[in-house]
Amino acid sequence: MMRNFTLALILLISGGCTQMPPQKTPETASTGTGQNQTAATATNSIPTRPQDPKMKAFIDDLMGKMTLEEKIGQLNLVSVGFTVTGPVVSENVDENITKGLVGGVFNTFTPIAVRKLQEKAITQSRLKIPLLFGYDVIHGHRTIFPMPIALAASWDLAAIERSARIAADEASADGLNWVFSPMVDIARDPRWGRIAEGAGEDTWLGCQIAKAMVRGYQGNDLSANNTVMACVKHFALYGAAEAGRDYNTTDMSERRMMEEYLPPYKAALDAGAASVMSSFNDINGVAATGNRWLMTELLRNQWGFDGMVVTDYTAINELIPHGLGKNEYEVAKVALDAGIDMDMVGEVFLKHLGQLVKDKKVTEDQINVACRRILEAKYKLGLFEDPYRYANEQRAKETLLKKEYRDASRDIARRTMVLLKNRNQTLPLKKTGSIALVGPLVKSQVDQLGNWNGAGDWKQAISVEQGIRNVAGPGLKITYAKGANIADDTLMLRRLNAHGGNIEVDPRSAEAMIREAVQVARRADVVVAVVGESQGMTGEASSRSDITLPGRQLDLLKALKATGKPLVVVLMNGRPMALKWENDNVDAMLEAWFPGTEGGNAIADVLFGNYNPSGKITATFPQNVGQVPIYYNAKMTGRPYGGQQLDKYKSRYLDVSNDPLYPFGFGLSYTTFSISAPTLSTANLQPGGNMTVSVQVQNTGNYDGEEVVQLYVQDLVGTVSRPVKELKNFRKVFLKKGETQTVTFTLTENDLKFYDINMKYVAEPGDFMVYVGSNSRDVKSAPFTLTASGASAGNP
Repeated sequence: MMRNFTLALILLISGGCTQMPPQKTPETASTGTGQNQTAATATNSIPTRPQDPKMKAFIDDLMGKMTLEEKIGQLNLVSVGFTVTGPVVSENVDENITKGLVGGVFNTFTPIAVRKLQEKAITQSRLKIPLLFGYDVIHGHRTIFPMPIALAASWDLAAIERSARIAADEASADGLNWVFSPMVDIARDPRWGRIAEGAGEDTWLGCQIAKAMVRGYQGNDLSANNTVMACVKHFALYGAAEAGRDYNTTDMSERRMMEEYLPPYKAALDAGAASVMSSFNDINGVAATGNRWLMTELLRNQWGFDGMVVTDYTAINELIPHGLGKNEYEVAKVALDAGIDMDMVGEVFLKHLGQLVKDKKVTEDQINVACRRILEAKYKLGLFEDPYRYANEQRAKETLLKKEYRDASRDIARRTMVLLKNRNQTLPLKKTGSIALVGPLVKSQVDQLGNWNGAGDWKQAISVEQGIRNVAGPGLKITYAKGANIADDTLMLRRLNAHGGNIEVDPRSAEAMIREAVQVARRADVVVAVVGESQGMTGEASSRSDITLPGRQLDLLKALKATGKPLVVVLMNGRPMALKWENDNVDAMLEAWFPGTEGGNAIADVLFGNYNPSGKITATFPQNVGQVPIYYNAKMTGRPYGGQQLDKYKSRYLDVSNDPLYPFGFGLSYTTFSISAPTLSTANLQPGGNMTVSVQVQNTGNYDGEEVVQLYVQDLVGTVSRPVKELKNFRKVFLKKGETQTVTFTLTENDLKFYDINMKYVAEPGDFMVYVGSNSRDVKSAPFTLTASGASAGNP
């Protein structure tokens, strides 16, 4: 059984993550699914925050007119339209809308389509309650930005927020008022396809990005016609699925949950996110959608969240195979008791809640609570004032894919790209001479957009080939060979193409394709190989057990290497990959991710030096899949391996070092930077005080450029084992060639707090190290002490 938790708003550096110190309560407060609790108990989740009296009066009056059936109808989210993201499409939608039995619509957009359905609700239903319109706007709507793991690699919070702001403007112009983003799940297993959809492995950075995304979507006024309601997902712990297999079980300690996985959700809610989506996974044996501890005790009673909670696609139905009920009637009760407000697509609430009330298994008060939350969301969006405010065709024409937004997509994409290797300054390339473009992704437009491309039109995307022609100009001779198919596994290809993969397989043999590529390479001054994954190989339901280059792409690279020509690899992918041979043998390697609508232009900008790369990875790249999970902030062990080759009885492998291929925070530049050892304002941090940490950062190379200066802390002795490092802050600074700048951080006692042996949130006195550097591995350190009088528990 999980313990109950109380809320303490402990802010980390720069308004960082909130932490939630736990407090024991009677076992009856943590019964998991809530199946052993009375219906009356389940109504304890009524919001306690002050309400807008005008909104309350309006909704009181409206609900006073609603029948029980109409209230249940508000809990029903149906799927209609252009995109199917699950196995069910809702039926009888038009009829149910006119009966007042639909609260919202998923997968329908464009002003014309939205207005048609909204008019049906407003003109034909008895109470004229407007509909919500939601969609998977994950990294852009029509103008597609890099995937979230790439956005995180920019370490540019302003750019990330701007991408969400543009997405909100386009989505709202296209009829939508609700987006199922941000995904804030911490993920440390690159086999999991949805690692592409989040910010990576670090909690602190994940919190900052969660807040930036919410601000971008919701702005300062949720009722404005160019903002949308954000939906924080997936609550909770979805990124910790065992074996990296999507939808799989999750099991972890209370301490890890509180310290590492839950804070980004709380940060997003503190930023004002108005809705939450339940996750597919179970949490220590209880599926999230039926988990009363998670959805009511934690989210409502302790965190004070008063917005609406929607399930993921058919998640209530899936409580049956989870083993929480024998049929839909039973799991409808489990989900409502847990604290779910809206049922996405499954229509379990619509079919069974009325009978459950008659059978006195649930109460109408429970349904009232859920209905009120949905109506409040509609009120805050301004839909009762103007149900058509998001259905303006003229605004759509003026907004969607406009040049300003495409330019922003290009600029932000450049910021996300990570230079992983650059031997002998192979990059940037010259715009004269000849270049061989080789690889299965050279001409691809669809793969620029990534798996969560939403309403993006891949035909509008710029391929790598086109981008290079645009940027290099007429002085560069370009030749091309495909070289390899993106994959050779026929079953994988069938699976991908069955769900919009758009993969065209060259019928030639792999050997013939490689021979052609080698001939083309030999005639060129430099070879650029564009390799990686197809857009369908990452994202939802796209886990991979092998995270090396698929198909014969590595064989292609080996053959190109044998030509002796300078070999530049451009990677397009949505996850950390195992690239040991590539790192050891190619001359330069650029991680371009799936960069979005303007991806080809952005890649070319970086390759030719129009932009100096400044991205840093936010999820560790392993040497091979056997090292997974591997992440920078692992706990200390009793037998740490110090690198001595013959030292056997240590925590190590026999066949590979413990080191990652690329550590968290790693990324190169066309210039070089030096970062001095940190200077501390004091060696003894006092109670209620702070300590400044200063370093000198110098651009020692030949190009102007940006460096991400990262600050980490280590608690050397604690009542429980602590991580070897924890990110606590960063600064991204621009320096001209030869320029030096002082970068200063502030550390306080709050930055040192954690859950002690008694699960109390404290900063324990003792010895610490502060590290500053260009990534989690390449750092310089200074010791300091937290004085005994400076230790204090977190305030609930």
